[in-house]
Amino acid sequence: MSSNQVIILDTTMRDGEQSPGVSMSLNEKVEIALMLEKLGVDVIEAGFAAASEGDFAAIQAVGRAVKDSTICSLSRAVERDIDLTAEAVGGAAMSRIHIVLSTSPIHMQHKLRMAPEQVLEQGVLAVKRARRYSDNVEFSCEDASRSDLDFLCRFVEAVIAAGASTVSLPDTVGYALPQEYGNLISHLLNHVPGADKVVLSAHCHNDLGMAVANSLSAIKAGARQVECTINGIGERAGNAALEEIVMALRTRQNHFGLQTRIQPQYLVPASQLVSGITGFQVQPNKAIVGRNAFSHQSGIHQDGMLKNPSTYQIMTAADVGWTNAPHMLVLSKHSGRNGYREYMRQLGFEFSSDRELDEAFLRFKRMADQKFPLDEADLRATVSKAA
Repeated sequence: MSSNQVIILDTTMRDGEQSPGVSMSLNEKVEIALMLEKLGVDVIEAGFAAASEGDFAAIQAVGRAVKDSTICSLSRAVERDIDLTAEAVGGAAMSRIHIVLSTSPIHMQHKLRMAPEQVLEQGVLAVKRARRYSDNVEFSCEDASRSDLDFLCRFVEAVIAAGASTVSLPDTVGYALPQEYGNLISHLLNHVPGADKVVLSAHCHNDLGMAVANSLSAIKAGARQVECTINGIGERAGNAALEEIVMALRTRQNHFGLQTRIQPQYLVPASQLVSGITGFQVQPNKAIVGRNAFSHQSGIHQDGMLKNPSTYQIMTAADVGWTNAPHMLVLSKHSGRNGYREYMRQLGFEFSSDRELDEAFLRFKRMADQKFPLDEADLRATVSKAA
């Protein structure tokens, strides 16, 4: 399905909640869902309806609260799960049933203990079951990146014929390389009848640190949905980070020529909300939403930033929802004269001459060699000859 619109499916409340040490209450899921709706997420995966009564109730509550995003629940390819999923999302203004079944040899042999033909038959039956309830059915070929390509093509063709409108090709264990994963999407689009009439979706894990790169490669190859989480949380090393994918598409629009519905000014608020609820702190150097993402400590960088921010920033802090923009200058022994002067100006100090600035800057450098970080009292002391 050719389009310049990339559908964002957020699975923070399903795959993200599967992070060891994370559990979200019903009210917390509703709070996150409302933030995701404000953010402009197209599809919110609110949980796994068959996992527990609590998850079932939370999915229903999210469905009642959210009006502008499609609500979906994951389901195994078994009748009971599909029926529960349909019931859980049935009250939502817009809903989807999302079915998952493994297609790789290692999963079929050791996890499912089924022959490939049995797996194919079960997948088709599952889609047909789900279509009794909804015409918005997604099918995920779990461990697609380690699946036999010929079998995967047959499988995808069969579930499309059965009625799936979205087909996801998960890199479930984070095994793929970007070129491999992009080639997988291209191969399916070029060799599977009907693949161009449905949405192919990327779902990447970060075991080798390439979840975002793999997702972008899939998008470039023709995938028009990407499944991701706020802050990249998820099982093991996590999922592709929503904020990184969205800002890559936005910042490099000249390369991708694609867009999303995401309102980027809510990326940082969404990150902080999820971090607060899960207890998973965002690393300082995390792209987009880390506290250092728009901070500059090097004197060379600070000087460039003060002359023209685009010298060292490819987006602005305000674009993604940071409200404390002055934090971009961090004073340390690495800072330069211009950075020091600007920071002191923000504290209300104006130097009357270059000599006065030079003397204060020398005192600052001596102090910074001995202490870090410097607090406001330390910096004020640098303008006194007694310092």
